[in-house]
Formats: sequence, structure tokens, C-alpha cells
Amino acid sequence: MFDPVHLRTFLAVAQTLSFTQAGHRLGLRQSTVSQHVRRLEEAAGRQLFARDTHSVALTEDGEAMLGFARTILEANERAAHWFAGTRLRGRLRFGASEDFVLTRLPEILVSFRRDHPEVDLELTVGLSGTLQEQVAAGRLDLVLVKRHPDVPLPGRGRLVWRDRLVWIGGERLRLDAHRPLPLVLLPPPAVTRARALEVLERHGRPWRVTCTSGSLNGLVAAARAGLGVMAHAEGMMPPGLVRVPARAGLPELGGIDVVLLYGADALRDGSVRGSAEALAAAVLAAGDRLHAPAAEPS
Repeated sequence: MFDPVHLRTFLAVAQTLSFTQAGHRLGLRQSTVSQHVRRLEEAAGRQLFARDTHSVALTEDGEAMLGFARTILEANERAAHWFAGTRLRGRLRFGASEDFVLTRLPEILVSFRRDHPEVDLELTVGLSGTLQEQVAAGRLDLVLVKRHPDVPLPGRGRLVWRDRLVWIGGERLRLDAHRPLPLVLLPPPAVTRARALEVLERHGRPWRVTCTSGSLNGLVAAARAGLGVMAHAEGMMPPGLVRVPARAGLPELGGIDVVLLYGADALRDGSVRGSAEALAAAVLAAGDRLHAPAAEPS
């Protein structure tokens, strides 16, 4: 009933909230993306997106379709691998920002290892800036990182979704507009640190660093304790923290892209390329899961 090609296009639009960006990801014209979505809506008999000239948003039926689309595409992918009669093997060096490791990315990696047991997956967790340096130097094959939307993606880069950075802090935190803004920050070259400081300097807002930690868990603990505010992707807000209310008068931080970047070996080595493409496809197909926090241990 539902064409996998149309479902894949639907997922790309749902994750990027842009018909244009979905087209870039899939190598399709915007008119083709619109056609695929229209045909899927006709097959479902429901409107999946509320869209106008300025924005794209999922409807309630669109939210429901997300889960169905992901399940259908994952089953289709497993069947294709089974009947192709080929097994991926070798080493794949994958890097991910700690933000994603604290969401449901581990579930995606578990599924990948189940489907490709002969791939030796090596995971590196670090700052987005550091991981981008490592993949550019050929020390990693594929990375999932945050990146400024104004920085063009390299030829093999893939946009997973677009988010925005927001100020977050503990529920009881009270900010004094007449005192420097207390900041909880990752060390350089963290993308969120650079953005927060650049925006505050541009708006002339005084600030002071109350906590620096290379661990996101350390920052979250400091923010929960009321030591200050931190810049964080809205779609991956850690439990126990809330958005700083607009009345605090903090400047807007703008958007952030979540992207997949390929290393040199993933582009020229056949075995590495196959594994990298398979993992990238798994991340792209289940990208909406990365907005959900990992389940708390029982």
C-alpha cells in the first residue's frame, strides 16, 4: 500500500522540515519530493504535513506515519540484505557527539550490529568540533555531529535534521539581568560554546563561566544544581532541565544542523564504504529517534 520510495522521502521531509533539504539529501528535485509526499498522502487518505510558504510541520497523522514509515523501511532493508546474499565485514570507525549517545542512538547501533554482525564497529564519543577534525584527518570513517547551518556540507555530507539551540537551566534558576550571565560550557572547540559566546558578545551581554566540563553529564549536573545556563539543541533537551523563559531577555541562539560526515576511507575503500553507507542509512531512517531520550534503567 505504501511505496518505500515515498516513505523514504516522507522521512527526509519530516526530519529536516524542508522539502528543499529533503531533496538535497535524497538527490531529488523539490518537485519530485512534493510529488512523493502527495502520493503518500493520497495512499493514506490523510494530510501528513501542514505547510505554507514559510514552514513545514507534521500533522497528527504525520506523527503517526513516522513510526509506521520507519518500521516498514527497516523491514525492507533487512529483507534486501538477506536476499542480496552479501555480508558486510571489516572495521568501521564511527564517531558521535555525546548528545546523541544520551538519546536513543545506542538502539540504532544495536540494530546495526544485529543486522551486520561481521562489521567491527568502533565508537568514538567526543565534541562535534573534535570529531570533525578527526574525520577530516582520516582517523574516523563516519561521524554524527552538530554543525552551523551556514557552513556548506561537503559533497558526501548528509543532513539528518535541523534543530535550534536554546538556553536551558534548572527549574529553580533565577537570573539577574544586572549581573553577568552564568554559563555552563563545554571546552573548545565545542560548537555550542562558540555559538553561545559569539551571540552574547554580539548583543553586548556580560557573562562569566561558572562551570567547564568535557562531559555533557557534567554540564547537566552543574545546570541542575543551578550553577548557570547552557546552550543546547532543543530536540535533545536532557531530563531535569527546562528552557529559560523569554522574560529573561537572553538573545536567540539560532539554528543548528545535525549531519553525517564521511571520512576519506569511507569514500574510496569498498568494504568501509559499504558499512558506512549501511550505518548512515540506519541513522537517517531512524533519525527521529534521536530526539527521544534513552529509557531510564528500571
